[in-house]
Amino acid sequence: MRVLQINADVNTGSTGRVAEDIGKLLIAKGHESYIAYGRGNRPSESKLIKIGNNLDVMSHVIKSRFLDKHGLGSKIATNNFINVVESTRPDIIILHNIHGYYINIEVLFNYLNKVNIPVVWTLFDCWAFTGHCSYFDDINCTRWESECYSCPKSHRYPESYFFDNSRNNYSVKKRLFNSKSNLHIIVHSAWLESLVKKSFLGKLPTHLIYNGIDTEIFKPSEDDIRKKYNIENRQIILGCASTWDNRKGFNDFLKLSENMEPQQIIVLVGLSKKQIQKLPPGIVGISRTENIQELVALYSSADVFVNPTWQDNFPTTNLEALACGTPVITYNTGGSPEAIDAKTGLVVKKGDINELHNAIISILKAGKKVYSEVCRERAEQLFNYKYQFGEYLSLLQNLVKKG
Repeated sequence: MRVLQINADVNTGSTGRVAEDIGKLLIAKGHESYIAYGRGNRPSESKLIKIGNNLDVMSHVIKSRFLDKHGLGSKIATNNFINVVESTRPDIIILHNIHGYYINIEVLFNYLNKVNIPVVWTLFDCWAFTGHCSYFDDINCTRWESECYSCPKSHRYPESYFFDNSRNNYSVKKRLFNSKSNLHIIVHSAWLESLVKKSFLGKLPTHLIYNGIDTEIFKPSEDDIRKKYNIENRQIILGCASTWDNRKGFNDFLKLSENMEPQQIIVLVGLSKKQIQKLPPGIVGISRTENIQELVALYSSADVFVNPTWQDNFPTTNLEALACGTPVITYNTGGSPEAIDAKTGLVVKKGDINELHNAIISILKAGKKVYSEVCRERAEQLFNYKYQFGEYLSLLQNLVKKG
């Protein structure tokens, strides 16, 4: 079986790692794996196909910023990519994030409708069924259920500074994404599954397959990472994100730091240099790292992992922390609480800093040892990528057989 995956990034961030792990499993089972991507230069075990170049991305960004036509740029890059697809002749195509300024959804779906290739689409957010935004729960918007218009988030990703094209975007997506007869949707959380069923994608076959991670890589480590960052003999409250902004709870960590005891320290991974320079006392900032072993060491050294995310689907950081034996505290955001249970962490009301602080103190007082073993067991039993993505593989094989 020859499988082609399409994603904005390759082997980086949550979506890039998902595609990479699916590719690894396919190769291990004797299949051919290709990953087409918009940007990045990370190595991969799969055969890589680059879509467009930096100039294509920038022109797409400009079209989005000025005309609110995200997903409708990159025509030449997408047509060139389709020529490569034709020569590759995949048996099945997996779409992941097709937003991100690198591919044209009209050109892509017009092609997919012409060929008898089954398509599986993994949704990591809500962009596929809105007229603009990737998340709307932070403002309790329900326009996506009928028709988007006058988008209240037009200045948020994917930003548009001058026009609101949300009504037309909604119409284009509804038409395109319901035009492919053998399209199946995969979601990583029951939360997103419930939204898809309410949306214009609701009639498409949808499969809930929780995300998975490599638990042979993410596991408790004895690396003395504390010494490297001069945080020995401190209780570590860890946060980790690809990029930090208010959506990921950066301001919430700043507020938390005001109440930290001297023996406690907040460590944030994924900050920009500018953010690190402005950190208050009580927070140690670490730049984004592609060094997985260092990331594993940080997860393992932490006493608690805190994820005060305001918009999210099913964060892999929660799973990575659990696999390293570290309990998780998360806001009741999206599918984030689905990663844990009462024995492996706590769920806090979104934005309640006092409750968040109390939850941290509760876990620190109990001690990490109370949680570690059961955290690791939960990750191995429910979120091992070999099992989770094995369900992907079974679905792919069934769809290929049906043709």
